[in-house]
Amino acid sequence: MSRKYTKADLEQIVSVQLENLNAMHDLLSIMKHQNELLNSANKKLKDEITDFKKRLYPTRKGNSNS
Repeated sequence: MSRKYTKADLEQIVSVQLENLNAMHDLLSIMKHQNELLNSANKKLKDEITDFKKRLYPTRKGNSNS
């Protein structure tokens, strides 16, 4: 049982596929933006941890008077 598609049927299918592709593109754009935000937040957190460790465990370069 093969179905015969009319031109209108095919145009409808292509239209729905295009809508789906556009929706996927929008979602990918949102995910890319979220990923950039996460990378930025991770970098800030890493920098804050590094600064905290430097304050908590200061190095004694140049302070060796013994």
